[in-house]
Parts: sequence; C-alpha cells; structure tokens
Amino acid sequence: MENSSSRLIAPSLLLFAILYGGMVPLGGFLGAKQVALGPLAVEAGIFPFLTLIAISSGIAELHGRAVADKLVRFGFIPLILAIILTVFVLQLPTDEGMYEPAKEAFPIIVGQGWRMMAAGILAYGVSVSLNVWIFARMTANNGRLLPLRGFVAAALSQIIDTLIFITVSFYGVRPIADLMIGQMLAKVALSAVMVPLLVMAVVAIGRKMDAKAELPAG
Repeated sequence: MENSSSRLIAPSLLLFAILYGGMVPLGGFLGAKQVALGPLAVEAGIFPFLTLIAISSGIAELHGRAVADKLVRFGFIPLILAIILTVFVLQLPTDEGMYEPAKEAFPIIVGQGWRMMAAGILAYGVSVSLNVWIFARMTANNGRLLPLRGFVAAALSQIIDTLIFITVSFYGVRPIADLMIGQMLAKVALSAVMVPLLVMAVVAIGRKMDAKAELPAG
C-alpha cells in the first residue's frame, strides 16, 4: 500500500505557490504606476514581478527545476483569468453614484490595449521560464552562491523581459530605444538589491517548513 505521506504537498511548495499565484496578476495592476528611483524610472509592477522571479528560483532550489517550470506554467491561469475578468468588468455599465474621480481613473488604471496584454503574457512566460533555466543551470552544492545565482538569472531574464514587453507594446507607436535602456538599467539594479535577499529568504523559510513537516525539500 502506498504511503499516504508520499502524496502530501510540501508545506513550502503550497505556501509559495499561493503567493506566486497572487503576485502574477498583481504585477499587471501595479504596472499602471511609474516610480522614480533616483535618475531611473520603472513601472511599479516590477516589485511583484521580481518576487515571482525569486519564488521560482527558490522553488527550483528546494524542489527542482521541473517543479519550478510547472509553477511558471500554472501562473498563466491567474494571469489570463485576471485579463478576462478585467475586460469583462470594463464592459459593464458604471454606477452613476460611483465616486466621480474613480469613474475616470478606473479604466485608465486597469485598462490595457491588446498589444500590452499580449506583451505581458509573452514576457511573463519567456522571462520567468528563462530565469528558472539559468538558475538551475548554475548549480551549486549546499546552497553555495545562492545570492549570485539568483541575481544573474534575474538580471538576464529581466533584460529579455524588457526587450519583449517594450517591443511588442510600443514598436511602431513611439521610439523605444531610450525607454528600453532605462527600463533595463532600473530592472537590473532592482534585481541586484531585491532578488538575492528574496531568494535566500524563500529557501530558508522553505527548508525550515519542510523540515518541521518531515518532508524532503529537494
């Protein structure tokens, strides 16, 4: 008879899968705001997106690349559902009693053209999958070089993310070279600051949770 414990989901995988699913659509909504980081400007969606990068790398470290790749694929579900529900809600009539500034602001904040929606889906799939692949290829025993692996994978994947998103969204509409360079610099800088710490936190928390549950962390 099969041991029932072998069918249990590791607590770390359950926790971070829930967090991952929440971060995927959040990145699109927060991206409506541009934030200034010194001389650089970047959309605020980068913060949940780098959290996705860190979680996917942490899951690859804890449970292997195959599990991390599956998590990335499942991430398309909340992303696409969020887009469908957003389009649906925008088509519904607005209540006349709604707060007046919110009436005008809501479609601007959550509404995106089809090119930006397609760009977001494509950039997500390619860049996060690439992050997992690079991180897993830079193998190290006992978690050595974990912060460096996290940063390198994140920085390279964010460069590709920017190339895809800016090109698909704005090519032929506006000049994109300066926008692309500025976004790349900001994203690489944020990757250096945020991702190593987040990856180490994900791995440390995951190993502690799984050890307490007596489940292998990978």
